[in-house]
Amino acid sequence: MKAAFRKYTITGLLVLIPVFLTGWVLLALFNWTDRALSLIPRAYRPEEILGFPIPGLGLIMTVAIVFVIGALVANVVGRKLVATGERILIKIPFLRWFYFSSKQIIEAVFITSQDSFRRAVLIEYPRKGIYSIGFITGETSQQLRNIVPRSYTVFVPTTPNPTSGYLVVVSESEAIPLTWSVDEAFRFIVSAGVIMPGQEAKVPELKEALERSAMALAEEQQEKKPS
Repeated sequence: MKAAFRKYTITGLLVLIPVFLTGWVLLALFNWTDRALSLIPRAYRPEEILGFPIPGLGLIMTVAIVFVIGALVANVVGRKLVATGERILIKIPFLRWFYFSSKQIIEAVFITSQDSFRRAVLIEYPRKGIYSIGFITGETSQQLRNIVPRSYTVFVPTTPNPTSGYLVVVSESEAIPLTWSVDEAFRFIVSAGVIMPGQEAKVPELKEALERSAMALAEEQQEKKPS
């Protein structure tokens, strides 16, 4: 009974915790975007026009606004407007740093034509003999290449929060390429090494093995009990 209780409790937690976290993120996203509708004058708000609120309408409108802005910026006129705005921002010290730094990070993560965050590597960090998983964010500048020829900038995330980490400069010969995808490497880091790459496809087999082990343990304990 003890083994069965432990098995089913752990199984329930493994199912409920990801569902709860996903639902919490979605609910927070819906609430945040719905609150953005308060910026619209009351007479023009959807609930005032239709007579009833529509949950999630703020998210739909946010996606639509982002799409329209992207379509406008993609043409020649939009690019010229963005370039004019950036020429103005570059003259403002604090805003200049914040805008261009955030823009470079977003472009490095989302633009697939670049090599940023597209390869997982293994490097000796923080010292020789200890290896860490990192992600190549790009090639180094000329000044850094004069010091470390043929080198990369590598982001080494922390566990279990991969949004923080360290930026290191590694020579090409010391960056050991991995066959893992970026998603697999991130899951390995977030789980503190519990989820190995390729293990997701073996979840049914792992559950069956866990059930067999629990049943065998329960039978063994039952046999040990005095009759």
